[in-house]
This record gives sequence, C-alpha cells and structure tokens, in this order.
Amino acid sequence: MPSINWSQLLADILVSRDEAEFHSAVVRRLADVAGLTSAALVRSQPPEWIVTASAGRMAGQLPLDLAADALDSGTPRQASGWNAIPLRTSQDNSLPPTALLMAGDTGVDIDQLGPGLAAACAVVRGRRRDHQQAQRLEMLLEITHQWAQTDNLETLLNRMAEAATAQFDCDRATIFLWDRPHKLLVGRPALGMDNNELRVPDDAGVVGRVVQSGEPERVDRMDDRAAIHGAVDKETGYTTETILCVPLVGPQGNTFGAFELLNKRAGNFQPEDLTGLTELATYAAVALANTQQWEQLLERHQLLVDEAADRVQMIGNCPAIEALRSTIAKVAAADLAVLVLGENGTGKEVVAQSIHYRSPRRSEPLIAVNCAALTETLLESELFGHEKGAFTGANESRAGKFEVASGGTLFLDEIGDMSLGGQAKLLRALEQKEVVRVGGHETISTDCRVVAATNQNLAELVREKKFREDLYFRLNVVTLELPPLRERGDDVVTLAEYFLKQLCQKQGRKPPAMSAAAKKRLVAHRWPGNVRELRNLMERVAYLVSGDRIDADDLAFTLSPGAKKGGGMETGLTLSDATHDFQVDYIKRTIDQVRGNVTEAAKLLGVHRSNLYRKMRALGMETDED
Repeated sequence: MPSINWSQLLADILVSRDEAEFHSAVVRRLADVAGLTSAALVRSQPPEWIVTASAGRMAGQLPLDLAADALDSGTPRQASGWNAIPLRTSQDNSLPPTALLMAGDTGVDIDQLGPGLAAACAVVRGRRRDHQQAQRLEMLLEITHQWAQTDNLETLLNRMAEAATAQFDCDRATIFLWDRPHKLLVGRPALGMDNNELRVPDDAGVVGRVVQSGEPERVDRMDDRAAIHGAVDKETGYTTETILCVPLVGPQGNTFGAFELLNKRAGNFQPEDLTGLTELATYAAVALANTQQWEQLLERHQLLVDEAADRVQMIGNCPAIEALRSTIAKVAAADLAVLVLGENGTGKEVVAQSIHYRSPRRSEPLIAVNCAALTETLLESELFGHEKGAFTGANESRAGKFEVASGGTLFLDEIGDMSLGGQAKLLRALEQKEVVRVGGHETISTDCRVVAATNQNLAELVREKKFREDLYFRLNVVTLELPPLRERGDDVVTLAEYFLKQLCQKQGRKPPAMSAAAKKRLVAHRWPGNVRELRNLMERVAYLVSGDRIDADDLAFTLSPGAKKGGGMETGLTLSDATHDFQVDYIKRTIDQVRGNVTEAAKLLGVHRSNLYRKMRALGMETDED
C-alpha cells in the first residue's frame, strides 16, 4: 500500500510562491505516489466550481456532486471509482470550501490525507495573507503620501479610486459624498456619466443602505439582483455583478459618504477585501473630511510609518549581526548609497528596510524593485515612467519608481542580474539625479536614496565584463555583508523561537518548547536557504506539532534543490588531500557554529578537548594554545 511522504509533500510549501503553484505540485505528487488515474483540487464558489489544479487523465466530467456531498458532510465520500476528500482544518477557518477528487485504486489512508493536506494548504494560504497584509501596508504608505500632497478635491477623488481599483483588482471604484440637505449621494469618478459624476437618491441601492445604516454591505454573483440599483446600469450600459461598499466616517463619528467597488475580476469580493477597503476608507475619510487640515492625515501617515518600522527587526546577537546593526545606525542618516551583499534568504531586504526607517527619509516611500524580473525593454518604463501613447498599451501616463520614491528610498534588489543596457540607463539616472519618461521630453528631478542588493560577486562580474565598473563604484559607497545563517551560531535558535512565537500567536496557542536535542540539530544544520528556510521550517512545525514540546525528530529539513551531491568539494585531489581539506573545513565550521567555544565544538565532534587541539595542530590549523 503506498503511503504519503509528508516531509516531501510539505517541502513543496518551501518552494511554492503561491497557492496555485502549491496546489499543482501537490496534485501531481499525489498522482505519482498513489498511482492515480486522475486527481483534482476543486473549490466551491457558488454558483460555480473552480478547478484549482489537476493531474492525470481527466476523461469526462469531474464528480462535483460527490465533492459537494463531502463538503456538506465534512467526511470523505466514494462513488463510481472516485474518492472525494474535504479539506478542513480547525486551525484556520479562512480556507475556502475545497475538496480533493481522486480516481483509481489509491490505497492511500484518506482519513490521514484530508487533515494533513488541509494543514499544508493553511500554511501556504497564511503566508499569502501575510504577504498581502505587508503589501497593503506599503501601498497605504504610498497612497497617503500622495494624498498628503493633493489640495484639489477632484484630483484626490480620482487618486483614491485609482488606488482602490488597483489594490482590490476590480473594474471600478466610486467615492460618494452625502448631500444631506438635498437627500442625494454624489459619486465621483463615475465613468459613462456627464461630468464624470453620478447623482442618486440617498436611499437608493446598496450605497444608500450603507450611508443610512453606517454598516458595510457586499453583493455576490449569486445574490438577488434586486439588491442592485438598476437605474444606473440602465443609464450607463454597464452591468454590475458584484459590489463591496463601506461607509466613510468622519473624525467626529458621523457618516458623510461611502466608498464603493464594482465587479471583482476574480469572482466575488472576499472578507479580506472588506477588511482592506474599510482600512483604506478610514484614511480616505480623514483626507476628504478636512482637505485644508492635513495634520490629521499626516499624523495617521506617521502611525503607519511607525507601525511599518516596528515590523522590521534584525533578530540575533552574534558578533556579525551586532556589527551590522552598529554600521546601519551609522550609515542610515548619512544618505550614502549602500550595497548589501549576502546569500539568498539572509535578509537583505530587511537591511534595506532598517536603513530606510532609521533615516530622515522614514516618512517618505520605500519602493522596492526586483531587477531580475525586468527585461531591458521593461526596465526604462518601470524605473523612469512613461507618457500616454509612448508604446502599445500605454493608455495613460505613469510615474516611474524613481519619481514615486523621490524623497524616500529606492531598493534595487538582485542588481547583479540587470542587463548591461539597463545598467547604463540606471547609472545615468544616478549620476544626474533626473529622469525622462519614455515618450516624454521633460526632465524630472528626483531625490531618492539608492540601496542595492545582490547575492552575486559583483567584483567578479566586473572582471568578467558582465557588470559595469563605473556603476559598481557608484553603488559601492558603503558595503554591508550579511553572514549566512550557518555562521551565526546560537542565533539559529533565537530566530527559530522568535518565528515560532509569532506563528503560534496567530493560531491562539502557546508556543511549544524546544528540547536540547532539537536546538542542537538546528545549530548543526547547514541552512542552504538561510533565514527564509528557517522560517518555513518553523511554519511547518507550528502547524503540524500539536504537543507542547518539539523534539529533534519533529524537524523535517528540506533538501535544497541546488545542493550538490557529495558536498560540493572540488575534484582532482588525491584522497589524502581531500580528506585533509574536509577535516579542516568541518572543524572550522563546527567551531564557528558554537561561536569559537572549542570545548563545545569538541563535544559536537565527539572527542576530548585536548584531542581536538592535537588534531588541529596535526592538520596545520591555528589554535588558541599556539
């Protein structure tokens, strides 16, 4: 009977960037391991079903009625050669109703599979939720920064609507202001209406109910069409299918309007959309209620800045991290260009955030750009902006990242992957501190601090003519190098306990204690994925270890996809030389892991302290006895 390799299954969490990628990997792995004819993950979104992933031969239609029966009963169901397993977890009620459909003689323990796979899905969904929350916070910082510089109500309303449609992936957004004396709601912007303005009775439709009750309201695709004020659709020719509307409440607690979104592009509006729009409406209400007194908006903006700064922490007490913190404190206020070096997952973005939030620019935007994700043709538009009509698809003018980050910090991640042509354009912008939008002629001054990061050896790339030497010296005013996690000794345990506490707090449970053996195993691991790998491991532990203690066996490490068999030692050496080099390297790494404590290193190596010194001298290594 085949069994599910949970360590390998959960390893997909580490490499999956989103839910869709994880679902696809899980279904493929299940189909291969269990020898399934067909397998699919289906999600109920009434009145529709969505197939999020599938594998095998999907002949005919999927038994969606069987999936619905399993979801309704909360237990697996079987019929006509198909198994339907509901995915449920008591730790995360936000999972949408999802079922796993499998065809074929699986022999898999479905009672174990359902809860285990649900817990894995909860981990991936929680990571996506955290990422969205961080994105929303950064977007709110950028939005409120733009609003704070707008003293025209029409411009302010348009900017609010543009920000909302982008953030919530919907067709339209309208801000309604309540004209109480005339019992009207005046909405702008309103596409298809005269003067881009919509006027409706203050008791009409969803928006009327929201301003009258002061409570948010949502209309889904399956809801009664009578909830929608059809007169507007009839006049504009637009078809409204989904609505999300929240009240605008002034500083004194009075409702003076509503913020409405129309037609979510990916189905129905979700609970997290309601949370996000309510938060956005809070800041919008402050800006609208008192456009002449910007102090209130700036105060809220500062609270956002403080909250974002509080989220940035460099955890650890090893000498390298202590020295890094000290250097950041010195260079943060100096407004110098900074180059951050380090392996993937060591926390280069955290360093950039620490520099920004400890600098005089902390109240201005921090804008991150992944240079590896930009082709040379997209680079110029992304960094410098473009004018309307500059190229196919440029339907409106757009500011580039240099403009948006002006006054703040521009974080250029993976700078070593930028093309040579892109490097030349970047150098010109850095040297001249001005940009010209694609398709434009006007020179735009910009004042942003640049922090660049890479996991590559830029000096070597310069020698190989793959990176411009002049750009290298322009970026390399101050260099900060992050140590890999394997060289940080007891910081591994400190970070693990920090992540574990955070993750368990989200679940409303007390974090389990780690045994001495578990701590020892954490310190001894090589951590090819660095801090990112450690956090992913703690996510798995937090969701899958239900007791109050974590033992060494609970730590299921994931083999790095890029790891070399044999440890990566160079070939061409005699066996004697290879053995000598291995012993020197292994002893050095063990001593580094225990922060230079030779007695502790000897214990880990299973030898007496005096024998370790004798061995080190025989290998030609320096010792503190020399």
